Amino acid sequence: MLKRKTKKLSSKKSTKKSRSKKATKKPLKKKVVSKKRSRTKSKKLKALHLHRAMRNPIMRPTAGSYWESEAVFNPGAVIHGGRVHLFYRALGPDGVSRVGYASSKDGIHFDKRSSHPVYMPETVRESERHYSHTSPARLKYDKALYASGGGWGGCEDPRSVKIDDRIYLTFNIFNGWNSIRVGLTSINERDLENGRWNWRRLVFLSPPNERHKCWVLFPEKIEGKYALLHSVYDNDPSLVQVEYLDSLEEPIPYIKSSDPHLLPDRNLAWHNRTRGAGPPPVKTRYGWLLFYHAMDRNDPNRYKLGVMLLDSKDPRKVLYRSNYPILEPDEWYENDWKPGIIYASGAVVKGDTLLIYYGGGDKHIGVAYTNLDNFVKKLMKNEHVSLSVKSTRVVS
Repeated sequence: MLKRKTKKLSSKKSTKKSRSKKATKKPLKKKVVSKKRSRTKSKKLKALHLHRAMRNPIMRPTAGSYWESEAVFNPGAVIHGGRVHLFYRALGPDGVSRVGYASSKDGIHFDKRSSHPVYMPETVRESERHYSHTSPARLKYDKALYASGGGWGGCEDPRSVKIDDRIYLTFNIFNGWNSIRVGLTSINERDLENGRWNWRRLVFLSPPNERHKCWVLFPEKIEGKYALLHSVYDNDPSLVQVEYLDSLEEPIPYIKSSDPHLLPDRNLAWHNRTRGAGPPPVKTRYGWLLFYHAMDRNDPNRYKLGVMLLDSKDPRKVLYRSNYPILEPDEWYENDWKPGIIYASGAVVKGDTLLIYYGGGDKHIGVAYTNLDNFVKKLMKNEHVSLSVKSTRVVS
């Protein structure tokens, strides 16, 4: 009898155990991991980590608009009067890139946004005549034909800086696949405050019938001259290319630079394909912080963001370069219509926080942030790669 009783007890005990196991497993079976979940959440965070804003994307296309219904992306940014001012690329049904404007107190919530473009270098009629050789010439937003954001004319990818009392914009002007020029204009800070878009006459920095883009001004003069970074690629990987100008008004001699589309692949740090500068350099007490775009050799066909620190007195010199990408296109709004695109073009410092504004998927605007001082210290301490001419290899 004792044996039977013991057997029954042990049976009940095992039954209870099995039930408790089932009870603990049941919720796990119900827990479903969404396929849409970002790859970022499963990745191990690295030291040079940027936090995406919870409100991302912070700006989206405006439905029904004649000029920004298809895409808003690749914004330039400046701080003035305690507010962050964005100048972004916008596209409507006609495929012409125009500059839109928005501003914010905290850099995340943009409570002011212009209902019309604030800058376009030409009228639509002038653009149509000017781009008559584009293949084909037509006023239409076409993602298949014009892979660069779906647009074919106007001004693309504005970068902005504030120097003294003026806000300067540099941007690309697409004039067919064999001609992309870099343009420059500016506005007085008082006009910005009052919403008067009295831009100076367009000045070209690059020559005609060549391809150049991603040129950025430093936000202050260096030894009394304007400094323009026109290429992040140099034969010596410890250098970038900077031109110094006495004036930003006409006449400006055309700057000689390499065609970014013809640069050879080169294994350097984490990438093998260097694309171009991101936002204008950010001044820190350690040097100039420069973000740039490149293609990962282990993950091709995706635009990722890298960072380097330039010498404060001679910004051609690269002091440190991150040994991995610091922002990758893993969120849905970075893959919405053009997969795998992070294109940062604006950066500001508000308090001790660095805010980086970028285009996601050539359609939306996002922002990522970090503590500036900590970020630079980590880059300098152990998150960089040592560079020399011998340590890199050009891939033919």
